[in-house]
Amino acid sequence: MKFAIFLNPQIPGSGYAAEENARARRPIGRDTESYQRLLHEVREIAVHADRIGFDALMMTEHHFHSEGMEFSVNPLMFLTDLAARTERILLAPLGLVLPAWDPIRAAEDVALLDQFSKGRLRLGVARGYQNRWMNVLGQRWQAAAARSDGSSSDNRNFDVFGEVLKIMKMAWTQETLRYKSDVLDYQVPYPFEGIEGWPATEWTRTFGAPDELDDEGRVQAVSVCPRPYQNPHPELWQPFTISDRSVIRAAQEDIMPWMFTPNPDDHAAKAKLYQEESAKQGRNYKLGEHTGILKIVGIADTTEEAINTYGKKIPKDFAAFFGPFGYLEVLRKKEDDRHEPISPEKGDVRRMNDVEMALFGSPDDVKRGIQRMLDRMPDLEWFGLYMQGQQGVLPLDTVKRNLELFATKVIPEFQSTTFG
Repeated sequence: MKFAIFLNPQIPGSGYAAEENARARRPIGRDTESYQRLLHEVREIAVHADRIGFDALMMTEHHFHSEGMEFSVNPLMFLTDLAARTERILLAPLGLVLPAWDPIRAAEDVALLDQFSKGRLRLGVARGYQNRWMNVLGQRWQAAAARSDGSSSDNRNFDVFGEVLKIMKMAWTQETLRYKSDVLDYQVPYPFEGIEGWPATEWTRTFGAPDELDDEGRVQAVSVCPRPYQNPHPELWQPFTISDRSVIRAAQEDIMPWMFTPNPDDHAAKAKLYQEESAKQGRNYKLGEHTGILKIVGIADTTEEAINTYGKKIPKDFAAFFGPFGYLEVLRKKEDDRHEPISPEKGDVRRMNDVEMALFGSPDDVKRGIQRMLDRMPDLEWFGLYMQGQQGVLPLDTVKRNLELFATKVIPEFQSTTFG
């Protein structure tokens, strides 16, 4: 098994955990001094994780977060900074929200980071669920936020995601790209009949890629440069794969799913679906292979100490911010009334532990939680520590100590054998 951390960079002193400071600096997302503190913390965490043995560092893409939450507005740029400060850890946007991107610019930027890091990039791709920014940045493709409800808007987002990814793959794998997309109303070249009047015709005929120009000197295709460091491109990942159709498409495209459903049995069911759909494509993965799971993790010497350290601030911010987006549903128990939504008051630390969305406890508690997943998915490939409510909320030394305890007390148990 390999281990990752998933950062949702948060400006220190934002959120309900530091309400007075957040109000005083409102909007804290535009406060330069506060943002510099965020950069310092994230850099410290990345270097620390690299040194103590984590295999990957991941962060998401979100925009317009004036409140200071989820502040990795461009994960490719953020990870480029971290690539220069780290040595071995894999770097993964989790993920690049494709319906908000131009496919060729995305393909170029991904290739650049893959070259800068000499192949340490793993590319997470996502659909985007927050309408405040997705509806603005996705307007060029008439793509709004994904709701996973099968609506026409959701289907449009699903189709645009697939088409942008298709064009990106073509840009990476083909020496010259010529394509007309009806899904996006997107043409390469533009106009598709050819670009007239390219001044450097002879230069391009001599040194450029074959087939860029036709016999009359019109640009009839483009060569997207550079190509990725990895051949044919970085391994593709997809975050928070919950809906069955997203799991199925991930299998069809050989995208590794990261799952955030808390119950180990639910995890196993999704992993089984992915395994079966992958087999239809000729990829015979073992159960859990090419699959990742995310959980909030907080470790201390004892269970009570862990709950006291992490349980006062993490649930409050999680319920207040993520609850309205429907994430409180991951806290549902069998005995809950299925017709009633989960209220923020139920989003406490013990319920997080009970449904195994979080593993708060001693190192042995956390090892037992991971083993419960391995009992159902013996070949689970990736386990990710979801750092929500830690960086930017807890003292930086506490965050780094949590990672160190996990690296020294938990990881070694699963690198050679299972925890008994």
